Amino acid sequence: MRRPSTISNQIGSDGDLWSNPVHTVAATAVVRSWPLLLFFTGWAAAICLICHYVHDVAIQSTLLTVIGTVLGFIISYRTTSSFERYNEGRRFWSQVVLASRNFSRTIWFHVSEPVSTSIFPLVPLTSPLDLTKEEEGRTARALIEKKAAINLVEAFAVAVKHYLRGEDGIHYADLYHLVKFLPSYALPSNIPSRVDLADAATDSDDDASGIAEEVLPEPVTAKPSSSSTRRGSCDNQRYEREAGEECEGGRREGVKKEPELLPAYNLPKFHILDIWPLSVFVRVLMKRGKDVKARFSSATAARLRARHVRKTASHNVPLEISFYLSSYVAALQSGKAIDVPTTNALIGSLNQLVEALAGLERILTTPMPLSYRVHLWLVTTLYCLSLPFQIWKTMGWLTIPATTLLSAMYFGFLVAGGEIENPFGYDKNDLNMDHFTHNIIRRELRALTAQPVPLPSDWAFSRWNDLLVVQGSRVAESPHVAPEEWVRRGVGSLRDALAEAV
Repeated sequence: MRRPSTISNQIGSDGDLWSNPVHTVAATAVVRSWPLLLFFTGWAAAICLICHYVHDVAIQSTLLTVIGTVLGFIISYRTTSSFERYNEGRRFWSQVVLASRNFSRTIWFHVSEPVSTSIFPLVPLTSPLDLTKEEEGRTARALIEKKAAINLVEAFAVAVKHYLRGEDGIHYADLYHLVKFLPSYALPSNIPSRVDLADAATDSDDDASGIAEEVLPEPVTAKPSSSSTRRGSCDNQRYEREAGEECEGGRREGVKKEPELLPAYNLPKFHILDIWPLSVFVRVLMKRGKDVKARFSSATAARLRARHVRKTASHNVPLEISFYLSSYVAALQSGKAIDVPTTNALIGSLNQLVEALAGLERILTTPMPLSYRVHLWLVTTLYCLSLPFQIWKTMGWLTIPATTLLSAMYFGFLVAGGEIENPFGYDKNDLNMDHFTHNIIRRELRALTAQPVPLPSDWAFSRWNDLLVVQGSRVAESPHVAPEEWVRRGVGSLRDALAEAV
């Protein structure tokens, strides 16, 4: 049996920090704040030159102690608040993993395969051979339903990943095949997509309706309906109608090719215009309607996300998937296929998935108050600007490197706090959501469904279970007795051996 890789194989330890120095340096806050460091280094050099060659403009260092202490506490609070959001996001992802394990395990083990919730009954057959075929058909239908429901559990986690990154739609390599057959609900989204952000940045008057047509093809999970908030499950319906084909939740083979899919890890391409201060001019030009050929980095998208969150709406794919998981549980419940405890376990796990989704949405759409962030950056900037005036008399030309180091310390905490405040993007320090969905949930679910439900009569009476009774801690000295041998000896002998093992 192929086993999924462990977490230790996927996540490096502290000793691996220097195995990839480039990645380690790129993950530091210094890389993100280097324009500020260059500015304050030049500022300190200018003040030192003025004090040495023109006029001494140094002041007393009283403010250095008073403001520095207060500023340190405030920055510490800012960093702590950001890390709490990061840690809370990780906790909700752990909840998604836990609920996925519980829901899929309960379905695979506690839903009997001869029971099918399909609304399409088999043709009644009478002969013994036909009866066997009918039973096999029902078992196959039930197994297909169980596997489809477990696939939707994987799809939920993958959809949450794309949803948190503002990647609207289902046309991704790791999601499309899991949900392409599902009809879609016209649900609003609590977070904007990348296309929505671009439309909002250019002051577009068009309604945000998901992925733009030039970016992605129309989803096959939807067919337009003017009388319902729910859309059907076939795209290019007109084409298939003209061809005489009936739309049955997907394409028929040979009618049309699968649409082009985006990669599962859709990292925004880096552009020179993403660097500050060029990014400021890009936003100004886009607001004026200029066509600027630049892609927003994940950091830029994160900053725009909170500003335009109420102006956008797109499909909430994870919530839609939860509807179909709930419909499966309801069908099992109405068909008396599961008992009450199993129903409660499935509903409880499903509620955990939706609760984790709501918690992740809350983290993403509730940034630090703008007034607090602006004031903190303003105070920190003024403090670093006043540093050369206060330390020139005591440090001389060392004022330049000292100002650079202190600026790196203060602004490094601010930049790091701003980065981990939204831990769901593509930044170096963001949560590795692809690891959660691909290396944990996907592999565990595939390993679960790779084997039929094991019977206790098979594994408990295996000939390798020959150390059923171990004498104390002496495993090597304990006799190897097969389960069938214990059956032959009788219950009394087994109980005597159990009593001696204490």
